[in-house]
Amino acid sequence: MGRFIYDTMGNAVDIDDRTLAHLRVVVMNKLRRSESFMFDVEIGDGSGRRSFWMHPSVPLQFHFFGSRAPALNREWIEELMISASSPSGLVITPEPAEGVTTRENPTA
Repeated sequence: MGRFIYDTMGNAVDIDDRTLAHLRVVVMNKLRRSESFMFDVEIGDGSGRRSFWMHPSVPLQFHFFGSRAPALNREWIEELMISASSPSGLVITPEPAEGVTTRENPTA
């Protein structure tokens, strides 16, 4: 179980390492482009949701408890990037199977 830390330890949320690795890619890509966005995450203990306004000026930490970096699922990263660019912001979705894109084909 990893931890996403926004600004201070008081603004931390526990997220499993695999999900956190994918979120890290999405967040860093958005902030590298100076694109601010909302990140909405369920609290693991069932106490509700937290929303974070992601901005390049706010310090972030991605604390991984595992020693190995997980393999990344490109389809999941793409889905999370689409979510982060939407009006509702980044929301963690279930990981799709490798090679299966769950979003609709816009040309169909």
